[in-house]
Amino acid sequence: MGRLSGRTIVIARAAEQAGRLRALLEAEGAAVVEVPTIAIEPPSNGDGALREALRDLWDWVVVTSPNGAERAVAAAGGRAAALALRWAVVGPGTADALAALGIHAALVPDRFVAEGLVEAFPDPPAVGGRVLLAQAEAARPVLADGLRARGWDVSTVVAYRAVPMTPPPEVVQAAAAADAIAFTSGSTVDGFVRAAGAGAAPAVVVAIGPVTAAAVAAHGLDVAAEADPHSLAGLVEATVAALS
Repeated sequence: MGRLSGRTIVIARAAEQAGRLRALLEAEGAAVVEVPTIAIEPPSNGDGALREALRDLWDWVVVTSPNGAERAVAAAGGRAAALALRWAVVGPGTADALAALGIHAALVPDRFVAEGLVEAFPDPPAVGGRVLLAQAEAARPVLADGLRARGWDVSTVVAYRAVPMTPPPEVVQAAAAADAIAFTSGSTVDGFVRAAGAGAAPAVVVAIGPVTAAAVAAHGLDVAAEADPHSLAGLVEATVAALS
């Protein structure tokens, strides 16, 4: 029997992203309720800006999520073209998404947050030092600002946007009756509260990292546990600990 046998855990994330976390939770015996609160879509002005940016010359291309990684590789022209680029990521989930496409992430920080990547980034060369940051629409500026403060010339481009979704009422009811909810980003916290209300969250709330935990707190909810490391595997471990 798994450590979460007899427990029901809510996943609140983009519908197309829930598979791996669901598999990890189910491997621990949990019953999983998926509450899709956002959908991942192309930028509002299409993929043209991303494709154009990736034709330029960069010392590093930075992607901060599996969505960004997948869309950037596609916009670059696929694996063959992407292999010519040097990739940096925020965490192992994004590195895994690149690896699934046959691309190696040259830089993965020890701390899986934007601040950790800023700290791990090398110093820029004496001449040049250009970074392309492919990120979500309305992403936090901390990564771009931090790399600029380190001396890098940083250009940002929108790789995707998170569009709100409204889950069916029966799914919201099932979520409210669950043992715990696992949040993977601030946008999924905001989406869940917008769609279902803070009162629909189970008593035990687990966050993947400090930014997500801050979003939980901003809605007046208590964070029972925070993943360490800030990864899906860490999130599962934090959920187990919170329910033990």
